[in-house]
Formats: sequence, C-alpha cells, structure tokens
Amino acid sequence: MSRKHHATQTHGRQQKKAEFQAAPAKSSDKRKYAVLVGLIVVLGAVAGYLILGGGRSEGVPKANARTINAPGQDVQIPLSEVGDGKAKFFNYTLANNQEISFFVVKSSDGIMRAAFNACDVCYEKRLGYHQEGDDMVCNKCGQHFPSNRVNEVKGGCNPAPLERTVEGDHLVIKANDLRQGAFYF
Repeated sequence: MSRKHHATQTHGRQQKKAEFQAAPAKSSDKRKYAVLVGLIVVLGAVAGYLILGGGRSEGVPKANARTINAPGQDVQIPLSEVGDGKAKFFNYTLANNQEISFFVVKSSDGIMRAAFNACDVCYEKRLGYHQEGDDMVCNKCGQHFPSNRVNEVKGGCNPAPLERTVEGDHLVIKANDLRQGAFYF
C-alpha cells in the first residue's frame, strides 16, 4: 500500500469519524428545536384560551344556553325560570336559521332585564358576556356592567338592550325585536 493511498484512507476514516461524532449533536439540536416548537404551541393555545374568556367559572358556554326554535314567534319565558338573579342565556333561531343570542337577568333592583349577548364594540368577536356577582362582564374586554344598568345604558361595550315586557307570569320578547339585533350575530 502506498503512502498516498494510506494517507487518503486515514483522512477518509478521520472525516467519517468526525461526521459520526457530529451526528448526535445534530440530532440533539433537532430535539431541542422540536421541544421549543411544542412549548410555543402549548403556550399559544393556553394564551388563546385565556384571551377568549376560557376558564371563567361563571361564564355560560353557548352549549348551556337554552335554544328557542320558534322562528317568527314571540318568546315567552316563565318568570320562575329567570327570577333568581342569575343571568340565563338563550339562543333564538330566526326563519333564515340565523341564531340570535340574548340573556335575561333579574337585576338587583328587582326588574327583569334582557339584552343581546353582544355590544356595539365587541360584537364581531361573538364572545358575549358572563355574570360575576351582580355584574355582567364582557368576555372580550373584561368591562363590568351592573345588572341594574342593563337596558338603561346603550352604546359602547354595554350589553345591547332588548325590549321586553312582563305579561302575567311570563317575560315576553317580541320576534321583531329579536330580528332587529341580527346584525350582531
């Protein structure tokens, strides 16, 4: 074997040995990158959950709202169902299958109040409100609105008022009034 051939073989072995020893470092870098990407994804999901109002104990998920399938008909809700001071959420389906979300609450001053589950500012996010004590709270911006101001104050982030009347032992909301709020949803 010539010296030149032996030197080439030795150099080739050294190069392969160096590549082999570098391979674990590349693999380790890939694992670190994968862990970092996974951590970013998890943190992003948690942040999104918190920003979108997740985890609130008094929030009312859409699934817990009572659905009213009476297109074109007025809504009649027994006062006994909404008289405990806790906001009750409802979904009303219009004739075109569009769903209108609203809530009813007996305020601290004893008045039955109703509002769309939306406001003039945050409605595009379709996050609505939840109740904390005697306040209705915007799920997007976190502003608090005392229950006795629902239907009294309009505009801004206040719950959009919904006309209602008490007739006997029912709270009545006209179908036409519900249709008027369709643009919120």
